[in-house]
Amino acid sequence: MNLPLTIKETKEGLLKKKFSAVELVDQYLANIESRKELNAFLTVAREEAYAKAKRIDSNLENLPLLGAVAAHKDLFLTKGVRTTASSKVLEGYVPEYSATVVERMNKAGAIMIGKTNCDAWAHGASGENSDFGPAKNPWNKEYVPGGSSSGSAVAVSGGLSLIATGTDTGGSTRQPANFCGIVGLKPTYGAISRYGVIAMASSLDTIGSFGRTVSDVETIFNVIKGPDGLDSTVIDFKAAEKKKFRLGIAKEFFMEGLDKEVESSFLETKKVFEGLGVEVVDISLPHTKYGVPVYYIVMPAEVSSNLGRYDGIRYGSPRSSFGAEAIRRIMLGTYVLSAGYYDAFYLKAQKVRSKMIADFDSAFEKVDAVLSPVSPHPAFKIGEKADDPLMMYLEDVYTCVPNLVGIPGLAIPFKFTKKCLPLGFQLLGSRFSEPTLFKLGKMFDEATDYKPKIAI
Repeated sequence: MNLPLTIKETKEGLLKKKFSAVELVDQYLANIESRKELNAFLTVAREEAYAKAKRIDSNLENLPLLGAVAAHKDLFLTKGVRTTASSKVLEGYVPEYSATVVERMNKAGAIMIGKTNCDAWAHGASGENSDFGPAKNPWNKEYVPGGSSSGSAVAVSGGLSLIATGTDTGGSTRQPANFCGIVGLKPTYGAISRYGVIAMASSLDTIGSFGRTVSDVETIFNVIKGPDGLDSTVIDFKAAEKKKFRLGIAKEFFMEGLDKEVESSFLETKKVFEGLGVEVVDISLPHTKYGVPVYYIVMPAEVSSNLGRYDGIRYGSPRSSFGAEAIRRIMLGTYVLSAGYYDAFYLKAQKVRSKMIADFDSAFEKVDAVLSPVSPHPAFKIGEKADDPLMMYLEDVYTCVPNLVGIPGLAIPFKFTKKCLPLGFQLLGSRFSEPTLFKLGKMFDEATDYKPKIAI
């Protein structure tokens, strides 16, 4: 059977009995088996998927995610199904409960197909830091799929699942979405509960999602958003509807090292929005140039604290099982928090972070959203930057600032490079402006006659 490419097509097909949920699971499992070389999954939940599919077929309900086959990044706790954070430390860990996001998607009709590979503990921008080997870009297996939510992006792009979850601490949903040619959402900090999701950096972590269309990601967001009483950072909110939009482009985005194909595609994106009657104006975000150094002070500090619980006593393997990148971040974070260095590094970084927030607050007084590249270049070859951590950290140059500021970002695919690698862009909005980003994204798709694709 030809797999449906959207949540709407899946739901309509099931309700009209064009196919069954069991047949969907059959096909997705067959795809996972035939594309093992992509290394997208660490655990395939065959029994759980078939059990859920049979329940759906015996009692069809018009649920938001009816029959949507979903993959979860292996940071999301799933009751009775192994959760490793792609680290040897938790290689045999099986949770006793599921994350709020997993529970909400299950209740909305989603079918969990398995747990996806990622950079261990979500530490990375390429997928190469997994203790179980890197996931591979389905458009070209010699290239990285982006990280840290590598396997989730590969699963959706490669037709191994319809939708997937990820996390986004400094770009870990938007960058792999961009490298794999799909849609990825980083929500506002405080929009979605992180209960039951293994923490990386607590003031930066957000719950991401992947789909082939903006509408699919919007549907997932509406299912999983809102308070659960278990994450004190989450608030209830309602965003105002808008009909006319103004976009801003920061002059700081055109920095040294921006790939010519990325720049050309980005400028073409601007023309598409202008053709839709959207006013595009120049803005300035002067403190964004400090984004990477600030991020790589704040994030490791919080990582060092969060990884302290994995001591080999309460659960998991001893600390000798930590990989090189986890060790690097623990050491860096411990250093910047230590006596004599806290004020010089961590406190100063937080002050600059406040300046960034002020920059964006000022910008959003003039514009409804900011148009930005996702990455300074397309996907790169596996191993190309693995031995240069500083070069790898620069991968976050366009994505880490929204996490520091706490605003939402939506990555949208657009074109392909001469080497047939995906290109895209991101829309950044003010806090809790996800509906505005979805509206703009759907307008763009309609204008470009976008058709969702599977990388084969």
